[in-house]
Amino acid sequence: MLKEKYDEAAIRDLICDYRDFHPFPKGDERQLVEGLPDCLQKRWIEAGKRYLDFSWPPLPAVRFMDFKRNGNRSEFEKLHFKRRNVLATLVLAEYMEGKGRFLDQIINGIWAICEETFWGVPAHNYVSGYPDAPLPDVNEPIIDLFAGETAGLLCWTYYLLKSQLDKVTPLICRRIETEVKRRILDPYMERDDFWWMGLLSIRPVNNWNPWCNSNCLTAFLIIEKDRDRRVKAVRKALESLDAFMAVYHDDGGCDEGTSYWGRAGASLFDCLELLFWASGGRINFYNEPLVQQIGRYIYRAHIHDEYFINFADGGARVAIAASLVYRYGQRIGDQRLVDMGISAYHLQAEKRKQYAGEIVPASLLRQLPEIFIYEKLQNKKARPPYVRDVWLDGLQVMAAREREGDYKGFYLAAKGGHNSENHNHNDVGQFIVYYSGLPVIIDVGVETYTAKTFSSARYEIWTMQSNYHNLPTVNGFGQQPGIEYRARNVVYKKEDNTAELSLDISCAYPPEAGIKKWIRRCTLHRGDLAFVEINDDFELNSMSDDIMVSLMVPCENSIDNEKGIVYLRPGDVELSVCFDSSIYACEGEYISITDERLSHVWGSHIYRLVFRAKRVMDKGSWNIKVKANTAD
Repeated sequence: MLKEKYDEAAIRDLICDYRDFHPFPKGDERQLVEGLPDCLQKRWIEAGKRYLDFSWPPLPAVRFMDFKRNGNRSEFEKLHFKRRNVLATLVLAEYMEGKGRFLDQIINGIWAICEETFWGVPAHNYVSGYPDAPLPDVNEPIIDLFAGETAGLLCWTYYLLKSQLDKVTPLICRRIETEVKRRILDPYMERDDFWWMGLLSIRPVNNWNPWCNSNCLTAFLIIEKDRDRRVKAVRKALESLDAFMAVYHDDGGCDEGTSYWGRAGASLFDCLELLFWASGGRINFYNEPLVQQIGRYIYRAHIHDEYFINFADGGARVAIAASLVYRYGQRIGDQRLVDMGISAYHLQAEKRKQYAGEIVPASLLRQLPEIFIYEKLQNKKARPPYVRDVWLDGLQVMAAREREGDYKGFYLAAKGGHNSENHNHNDVGQFIVYYSGLPVIIDVGVETYTAKTFSSARYEIWTMQSNYHNLPTVNGFGQQPGIEYRARNVVYKKEDNTAELSLDISCAYPPEAGIKKWIRRCTLHRGDLAFVEINDDFELNSMSDDIMVSLMVPCENSIDNEKGIVYLRPGDVELSVCFDSSIYACEGEYISITDERLSHVWGSHIYRLVFRAKRVMDKGSWNIKVKANTAD
């Protein structure tokens, strides 16, 4: 798609020379920089002042080795990311102030990072010569997400402050050139076998592809002086990005989860912007339908506030790249995407006021454009689009709310798909319910990543199992991973008064479960007495009393098995989950949340409601209605 539009000759004609790449004012263009709003300049200068006496933390080899020794990746990553966050903050402070007082610490940061053996993180250390090595091989540079991010940070530092750094000594920027060439530019040109490139069909690509490509393109556009290499790198990036686009359905849906859109679809936008800037707008892919649909996914998956559909490894609460979403909307001419970006920007600004603390800059590829549209974002107001009905037929994901443009009332999302999706959970037939923007029946999400998360033991983790999704467990068996475990007979229907997804989820279970069919219907009923209904009609191969359905809920609740009602209390409202107590009994399980990633979303605990069959059966139904208050 992309590479066909611009061949190498066209790229050579369209891409600017090394000296002419100038998307933003540089640090020595003081009149342009000093024209930025005083409050913005002050914010970054004050942030930088915190680090004038910063001691750059060491990165001990044994902390790198933790990942292979005990699966912990967090301790090394905290040190790694701290170095980079501090350097980015100092760079922006010096850029804004322009008096040189941050330069010594910037030089310390540059030198410390350039001396690191590996710019990536331990979980991504796949050196071919030493399989399962606990340390990186200095002779085999690996381009992973964070080697790319590091190169991007150093290259933007070079771009913004080269004049000032050269006055101290040209050796600083020469060092950046040398290290970026050795670690990024040369491997990018010489190797096709990084799996994320998608050039050798090693494995399906995901967010790694545009994320790595965005930083590699940054490096070539800022550092690489050889025009032939710049042209070939752009051509290779287009070929690689085509592999990313190829895994998407026409609906533009991100099967990795909404939070990954920020480094999937949003990083695709980063790449397209770099090419747009480097060609004076002549390399332009924003009219491509799939590019537009990938952008629209983020508002189609939005529930309210920072809550988003979070199937797969996505988090339920996401602070989206607001200014990027705004810019994406402008490029493709979609006002709803523009409004999504504006509303998220102001929401995040309000949250920053409430929780004043350390400012952590976004990657400079995103922070710089935001700086130069700061006043536009500040002066615009908008509401999120709150789309009423969404159907992503490629992903088999539906979402529905009671009214267009309004978050109040019931919200239902459900999925079909298969159990070999990117960042997969065993969750065919999963659904979530919100009420007036608050979570009621949830997808738990994923804990902090460890070595186990992306290993053969992934599905030993409780959050990955269907037993801890809103799904049945039959004869002790939950769903299994693999593309063959999928939904069948998926049908979506939308009318004024209802929106419904029906599907057969029996094929997501192993033969040992003994399920002949399990037809699930997830329906939002609109109107004065709106409610959500989940109906399961099933047939088994033989009689069983080992039939249960789980519901994961984040809110306080009470169970009345005589009446067949579970009372849920999200916020100040009360909802009732009505079920047939003659067939099923409900019991609650308290689940303590100790993981930091999950507790940020759900607090100290959640609950699993388990509906167990009270008699032996080989066919039957399980039906719940979720209603506001306790109205019949």
